[in-house]
Amino acid sequence: MSAPLIGLVIAAHGRQYRVELPDGETLLCYTRGKKSEVVCGDQVQVQGTGEGQGVIDQVEPRHSLLYRSNEIRQKLIAANVDQLILVVATEPAFSELLVSRCLIAADSQGISPLIVLNKSDLEERLGPARQRLATLTQLGYPVLELSARQGAASLRPHLQGKTSVLVGQSGMGKSTLINALIPEARAATREISAALDSGKHTTTHATLYHLDRDSHIIDSPGLQEFGLGHLDQGDLEQAFPEFAPYLGQCRFRNCQHQQEPGCALQAAATAGHIHPERLQLFTTLSRETRRG
Repeated sequence: MSAPLIGLVIAAHGRQYRVELPDGETLLCYTRGKKSEVVCGDQVQVQGTGEGQGVIDQVEPRHSLLYRSNEIRQKLIAANVDQLILVVATEPAFSELLVSRCLIAADSQGISPLIVLNKSDLEERLGPARQRLATLTQLGYPVLELSARQGAASLRPHLQGKTSVLVGQSGMGKSTLINALIPEARAATREISAALDSGKHTTTHATLYHLDRDSHIIDSPGLQEFGLGHLDQGDLEQAFPEFAPYLGQCRFRNCQHQQEPGCALQAAATAGHIHPERLQLFTTLSRETRRG
């Protein structure tokens, strides 16, 4: 048996994967067994099994893993990413709740966030969209306004030297952004789709593109929900940066930050130091975690 090779997963669809080897060759790979925990961005050990094909034997240790979960299952999105590019748009309307959930998931993995407000050329829609992001902007989350059709290049400096994952709801313009940044993406997507036998359903799998030797971007399928059932209360507390000055200050050590007397977070919200909607989001997520 030949020695295993280390490759990079550049496309994932079901239990089929495109793995790029160091010399640029790609293999269509499968995993052993029925359960698969491989995701786009993974470094994997593969064994060649035939012309252009292989099997994944092992996933190398990851430094980050972006995923969502509910009480039933987990959905892996991307591995070994440094930055989350969260695409929203002036239209159609985006979900602030989904945005917050994605930011919390990224924070829990030490992944830096960047919110991209697309379709910023629609001036009559820009003000309301900015207002919907105002709380996050005030908390220090970076927001880049652009139009994917005319100004996608303004995103490039933020991608330099990093592996980024692009996420967002359907209709926000992710595909337009990817095609503007990487003109060959359409052709690459068609090739990968054909290789993975996914036909016309080109948006149902994650794909990694190389911007240059040191910069890479993973395009992921559109999201409509983002469960955080894998996070416990401590993880959630740490994912709200505005909570930091008040953590450990509650009267009770196991405070749930709801109706308990002497809750420092409730007091901070009453005093206007924490936005009430953010505290409500925290309590909602805490209940989901306990339920899961």
